[in-house]
Amino acid sequence: MTPELVLEILNHTMIAIVKISFPLLLASLVVGIIVSVFQALTQIQETTLTFVPKMIVLFIVLAFCMPFIGATLSTLSMELYGHIVDRQ
Repeated sequence: MTPELVLEILNHTMIAIVKISFPLLLASLVVGIIVSVFQALTQIQETTLTFVPKMIVLFIVLAFCMPFIGATLSTLSMELYGHIVDRQ
């Protein structure tokens, strides 16, 4: 296995990780900002107020993004298996 191939595999893996995590992180960021503004306006400082809405939204976003996540992981897996087959 050449160093260039290792770097290429690492690059594709990192891109896949970013693609998979971006929708979840974006949804968490948006909900966090909305809850923070709500807490600042109402002076309510409850820790569960930030945790519960984020978890609910993350489960919903994860349910909607599951086909995209599966396709991204499938593409990455096929690419990695292709490198294994090419090597033999």
